Amino acid sequence: MSSDFPITQAVRFLREKKVDFVPRLYDYVEKGGTRESAKQLGVDEHAVVKTIVFETNEKKPLIVLMHGDQEVSTKNLARFLNVKSVEPATPDKASKWTGYIFGGTSPFGTRTKMPVYVEKTIFELDKIYLNGGKRGFLLEIDPAVIRTALDMAEVSVGI
Repeated sequence: MSSDFPITQAVRFLREKKVDFVPRLYDYVEKGGTRESAKQLGVDEHAVVKTIVFETNEKKPLIVLMHGDQEVSTKNLARFLNVKSVEPATPDKASKWTGYIFGGTSPFGTRTKMPVYVEKTIFELDKIYLNGGKRGFLLEIDPAVIRTALDMAEVSVGI
């Protein structure tokens, strides 16, 4: 594997766990989101998985992995977690908890250990593209890896 990609905390985490991945670089576009990265990499946006940091009404952080072409139903997520409400964390809080800059958040190697909830249909895909810990840097991996690399739970909260 060539090393012409950033060695982020996420990359170190995956190497430590001996997880295979393919680094995929693209030109980051402000507010381009998963649509832009999918277009540049020539992949289906459904397979580009967003890492979204949320906060419960009890001020507890958590991560949700969601298909790029779907949104998270915060109502269903709150119901699943048995809390009053859930909302996306502010970029500042998300960066503080994860150690990553907003737009470059990876679920791997976060600064703060937090629960990870994965939209269950993600596991039906052959491969997914997750953020590698830097803007413009995705990791192509087998979604089954998430089960072994992260302390996670499956959810059905996509809309």
